[in-house]
Amino acid sequence: MRRVVWSIVVGVVVAASAIAGIALTRRDPVPPPASDAAAAARRPRPSTGPSSSSTTTTTVGRRGSGSPVTLAFGGDVHFEGHLRAALLANPAGVLAPVAPVLSRADIAMVNLETAITERGSPAPKTYTFRAPAAAFDALRGAGVDVATMANNHAVDFGPVGLADTLAAAAGQKGLSVVGIGADDSAAYAPHRVDVRGQRIAVFGATDVLDDNLITAWTAAPGHPGLASTKGPGLDRLAAAVTAERPRADTIVVYLHWGIEGQTCPSPRQKEVAQRLAAAGADVIVGSHTHRLQGGGRLVGSLVAYGLGNFVWYNEGGPRGATGILEVTVTGRDVDSYRWVPARITGGVPRPLDGPAATSAAEAWAASRSCTGLVP
Repeated sequence: MRRVVWSIVVGVVVAASAIAGIALTRRDPVPPPASDAAAAARRPRPSTGPSSSSTTTTTVGRRGSGSPVTLAFGGDVHFEGHLRAALLANPAGVLAPVAPVLSRADIAMVNLETAITERGSPAPKTYTFRAPAAAFDALRGAGVDVATMANNHAVDFGPVGLADTLAAAAGQKGLSVVGIGADDSAAYAPHRVDVRGQRIAVFGATDVLDDNLITAWTAAPGHPGLASTKGPGLDRLAAAVTAERPRADTIVVYLHWGIEGQTCPSPRQKEVAQRLAAAGADVIVGSHTHRLQGGGRLVGSLVAYGLGNFVWYNEGGPRGATGILEVTVTGRDVDSYRWVPARITGGVPRPLDGPAATSAAEAWAASRSCTGLVP
């Protein structure tokens, strides 16, 4: 993916408008990406088989430079169990089965749910995860551009592990980390990138933390940690999104939220989504429940409540159902989105094809029924 350094420009005029309805094709001010010059600047787009898709008309005045940008989102990633050996054996290639899907997007993002350290003491909790810094090499090798580390495992090995994690993240080139930082200003700050004149801002935050760890793990002035939406954290994140609105054409928020094992969003997830959409977020996605949850439109925003596991040692039954959410945005307009279904095998997501892909895509579309979202 070709990147352009973020430029500071005069703010964008946001004109509110309702979604006109569902159309069969995007109505961009340029020809469809399959044949235009913008597509040539993007990554190759190999076929991945059947998928569930939705496309809508767009409106004038919200589209930034007018160039479509493709986003791709995967769920939870760690390198525990047998995945650790695979990571150490081939960091750049361990995620090769899913790399073609992630690499064809302008911006690909996942949740990295592990401390990046070989030191520290485990936190007082049932499950603790850690991985070597090669985890970043694996993500970059698969085409991931942004990782959120705002989750309930990033500080599993205490202050020493957190210091190692921050140092490893700071040393990355070609991969940005959000939702974690040396203080609250850094943790709640977005990753900013310019793609063909479109200014994209990406936030990460967690709504899941053990009660006894909230204070220790949440970033504060002079205190390293995570961006959290617990307590006053939701106000902080919403304010950050609103403050970013005049500077960004597209705002993305990736959340760690929900109740483990649930396939429908909780009232809290819906509350947070509504709050962030009202604050100005255009795309709101999340993970944590170890299950897929539905996605769709909430007023002018796209919400995907649960992306499931992605690179994970526990892949049996519904825990192994996964996929990649591909979204095309032009400024504030979500032109289209589709679910590319996959299955975790050997800890790694592998895109499906044929009848299996068709069935999985239909199941994902049907999961919208309990979300309160529309196609």
